[in-house]
Amino acid sequence: MTALTRRAALAGLGGGMLVAGAARAAEPAPLGVVRLDPRLDRIVPPGAAIETLATGYRWTEGPVWVARGDYLLFSDVPANVVHRWSRRDGARPFLDPSGLQTPIPPTIREAGANGLALDHQGRLIVADSGTRAIVRVDLATRKRTVLADRYRGRRFNSCNDVVVARSGAIYFTDPTYGLAEGPDSPLRELDVMGLYRLDPDGTVTLLDGTQRFPNGIGLSPDERTLYLSRSDDAAPVVLAYALDARGVPTGSRLFRDMRAEKARGWPGSPDGMDVAAAGHLFASGPGGIHVLSPAGELLGIIGNGRPIANACVGEGGRSLFLTASDRICRLALVG
Repeated sequence: MTALTRRAALAGLGGGMLVAGAARAAEPAPLGVVRLDPRLDRIVPPGAAIETLATGYRWTEGPVWVARGDYLLFSDVPANVVHRWSRRDGARPFLDPSGLQTPIPPTIREAGANGLALDHQGRLIVADSGTRAIVRVDLATRKRTVLADRYRGRRFNSCNDVVVARSGAIYFTDPTYGLAEGPDSPLRELDVMGLYRLDPDGTVTLLDGTQRFPNGIGLSPDERTLYLSRSDDAAPVVLAYALDARGVPTGSRLFRDMRAEKARGWPGSPDGMDVAAAGHLFASGPGGIHVLSPAGELLGIIGNGRPIANACVGEGGRSLFLTASDRICRLALVG
């Protein structure tokens, strides 16, 4: 862990010190827990260190904690496998294949499951990049059910991340990362990279088709705010959508601008996220996981020198699990 005083860290990270788009040499990425606000001590205990749990993966993503079994599920997206980790058994494959069930054509870059979530019956909801669909998996039988793979008759691009509301509605993102040629893929049937809502009756609604590379997604505890990470190098930001009582967006606003950290050359981009029960966000970004207050204030950064694609709270709120490139890590939280 690199020791940084709050004043030194704020001088380097805060307050828009960098001009967006300004060229500069890459700076050392944050290592350990960089504390920018005393409120972080109520989230991450002083002295907490990042622990590596398992390594050897191609690109880890989509962590979700399964409380009923005390285990973590996470995706290795290019390998097309979902793994299961527990303190008793360590890490081992759980779904293989996790996404595309057929031989992988050269037109598909990421064939596996990406984002994972649980519905309120304890079933796994999968943003299946390779199948280009939202899929439900029974954790006991591992039976797959495709919930949606089209909008108005046209195939999704490559579904990326999911979050489930208490109503059973599923919010999800659909960029083009899973396609070999990205936005120029001949497989594309939709001309947008959408933010969608899938209702329990199967209705798919496009909520926003104006964002480039929509990625991670999260809900506030009161479900009145939907958060969206945008992995656009020209505008790496987190947006917040106000939701009405039906869970429908009524507008959006900039929640966190990460251009300053991107300009430092730090690894990573706005990607996956988890929203804690207390309302703060663990949002991936340049340099690692950005811990954000419900007002969007940067409280600290958790980094290990690698791109950290995603994070989730588990073990009854006592742990933060990190999907960090080729490995899975854990950081103790104030439970």
